[in-house]
Amino acid sequence: MIGIVDYGVGNLFSLKSSLKYLGLEHIVSADMRELARCDRLILPGVGAFGDARAILAGSGMDGFLTEQAHSGKPLLGICLGMQLLLQGSEEFGSHDGLGLIEGRACPLKGDIDPLLKVPHMGWNSLHFTKKSELFKYSREGEWVYFVHSFYGKDCGGDVLATADYSVPVTAAVGRGKVFGTQFHPEKSGTAGLKILRAFAEV
Repeated sequence: MIGIVDYGVGNLFSLKSSLKYLGLEHIVSADMRELARCDRLILPGVGAFGDARAILAGSGMDGFLTEQAHSGKPLLGICLGMQLLLQGSEEFGSHDGLGLIEGRACPLKGDIDPLLKVPHMGWNSLHFTKKSELFKYSREGEWVYFVHSFYGKDCGGDVLATADYSVPVTAAVGRGKVFGTQFHPEKSGTAGLKILRAFAEV
């Protein structure tokens, strides 16, 4: 059973539809007791880091997710969910993250070619920097869908894949059973479905 963490940040329809298409049993819940009974968790998210982090802290979900990850339960953060796994963010001030993955969410603007648009929105191919269970069904160069203005920077050995946007943009991270994708696998067609399928088997 996959538990999708519902903390009021983001549209979950595409993610639910993808898991249903794959035949993967799942629930959407904000109840930590229900989520604790799941075999693995997905933390989605769109919007501002600080607001999302405050919601997690206010509900106690931040401590719950950290505890679940430390227990060895597989956890996948998607888009803002990935950034929340990092040590922090520089979006509209400095904020602490969950600290499960090395690095901080930093603005694309100033790091990329100034002629390129921010947010980075569209399809980019993946370059794998490290072997991972998350990509066991994936091939080098497969295209996935991004929508973001901030990206994981200084993630060190936790980087699993990058995408080129004039600089290598962190596309996926992982440490142990904790994973994050800056792109949206649920909006990335067949390539994304393969990643969700692999996560269900971690």
